[in-house]
Amino acid sequence: MAALDQRDSIVGAWFVSDSSNLRVALDLDGSLESLDNTMDDLADALGATGELTLVRFRSVTSPRTANERKLAFRKVWSPLWRRGLGPVIDNRLPPVDVMHVAGLVTPPSATVPLIISVDDLRPLRGENSTHQRVKQLRRCAARGAILVASSRVASHEVQDVLSLHRNQIVVVPPAVPYVAPTVNGADLVVNVTGLNKPFLDLAPDLLAFTQRVGAQLVAVTSNSVGQRIRSSGLPIRVVARRDARAALASARVVLHMSDGARFPSFAIAALSAGVPTLARATAINRELLSGAATLVSDDPEILAALDDVWSSDARRSIMVAAGHARAVDYASATAARAYVTLYRDVVRGWST
Repeated sequence: MAALDQRDSIVGAWFVSDSSNLRVALDLDGSLESLDNTMDDLADALGATGELTLVRFRSVTSPRTANERKLAFRKVWSPLWRRGLGPVIDNRLPPVDVMHVAGLVTPPSATVPLIISVDDLRPLRGENSTHQRVKQLRRCAARGAILVASSRVASHEVQDVLSLHRNQIVVVPPAVPYVAPTVNGADLVVNVTGLNKPFLDLAPDLLAFTQRVGAQLVAVTSNSVGQRIRSSGLPIRVVARRDARAALASARVVLHMSDGARFPSFAIAALSAGVPTLARATAINRELLSGAATLVSDDPEILAALDDVWSSDARRSIMVAAGHARAVDYASATAARAYVTLYRDVVRGWST
């Protein structure tokens, strides 16, 4: 988080509220990682620090609680805000010192610094590298926005694709909410994130395994992938992302099948719940899960690793202990403290 005050793109100055009462506007329509939207969890954790005044708003949907600020003409301006264009948002919210968004809407800001969490790398990859998201983020960064990546690996990818300077990107993992400990879980729960075909190719073998051990195969995934799984006719119980946390309550083992484009929140939530976890050895998973989850290099290795993790009590005990220790690093309270520090650093840089 160093060198934030050295950005050439920062211009002008902004009156900063007293440091003991930092004012932060937080967009609750955001974080597109694999445990549904966790911005509410971050907001609650930020509020619990007692170190800031939080203005909650939603850039895409309507307010859901009384403590959320209604955004005037949201539906009118949202299409432009998705491109980082349109009218500034500053005068549509109470006075704040910094604004934080994590979804696809990045409204311009004229008087306060903007922080953008980039939790989903899919729009930056391959054929999508000319996607609107790339242009949007480049436009925002040119105006002085700070981009937040969820891991060191992700930060390098964002920097390379967007051709940014290193001091325009910081690393702060998203909040992973507390999940109640799983007791006597009996299911194999697979989190499918961007790998629907590899999952369906592997599904017959996973079903044969679960039938042999008397378990149920559960897939936690998006609505579109869920429809494909149902249309396959395979006896797999599909759970929507909004119910992802509840699915962990019945898990004996979690398999995190991800393309490595997003932060592995579901896997970390499983670790916090005491569920032994397997994951594909993507670069992001190696950085964040190594030593706590069992990582496999190739999908054919999954069955052998699964059998060991399922049946070995000694290995399960070791994995549960290591998982609990790792999950603490990504708890909502930990993320909130890191973001409070980032907010203060960014505001200091903006005002100098």
